[in-house]
Amino acid sequence: MRLLVVDDEATVRELLSDALRFAGFTVASAATGAEAVALAAREPPDLILLDVTLPGMDGFEVVRRMRATGGKVPVLFLSARDAPDDKVTGLSAGGDDYVTKPFHLRELIARIEAILRRAGSGPPSIGGLTLDPDTSEVTRDGRVVRLSPTEFRLLRHLIAHAGRVVSKPDLLAAVWRYDFAGDTGIVDTYVSYLRRKIDTSPPRLIHTQRGAGYVLKVPPP
Repeated sequence: MRLLVVDDEATVRELLSDALRFAGFTVASAATGAEAVALAAREPPDLILLDVTLPGMDGFEVVRRMRATGGKVPVLFLSARDAPDDKVTGLSAGGDDYVTKPFHLRELIARIEAILRRAGSGPPSIGGLTLDPDTSEVTRDGRVVRLSPTEFRLLRHLIAHAGRVVSKPDLLAAVWRYDFAGDTGIVDTYVSYLRRKIDTSPPRLIHTQRGAGYVLKVPPP
């Protein structure tokens, strides 16, 4: 699932984005309300985590503008403003939930997943391959596939970008959180592990794009 984190404080924005990536989400970020509106229109995320106090256009106005143009992306407000009136304003503007700072990351992730379930974003399934982010269960044609935590994060990232080539450096950043001093051999190794567990029967899903990276291809119907 793709998340958009919107916060004008760079440290908060980067720490939260990193934590959510580690939890398995694909994350984009924005520092202002105007930037958030533009990003959400260009490539709609599955959910927006939105600070209320933003320069120029506050979070409430961001949601009002998106809803006025038909945008239905779920929004979870994150704010230090904890007055009941602020919460009512946020939900009335079109927000789906309101969490006050500071917050516990596990609770935040649980709220994100609850909103995604209500929005109908169920476990992704491609070519008989299903990944359930709530239970961390993976199946292929009804058969349970047991993956290590690293294999699961790698597969989740490939599914999130299904049909698009993901470079090895991007996979290193998203799955391993650091670059192994530029050594992408660890990516090749884990893709090989995944193939042995996932691509045991046709159609083959994980493909190598020589000189570019890897792609999880959606098979034709």
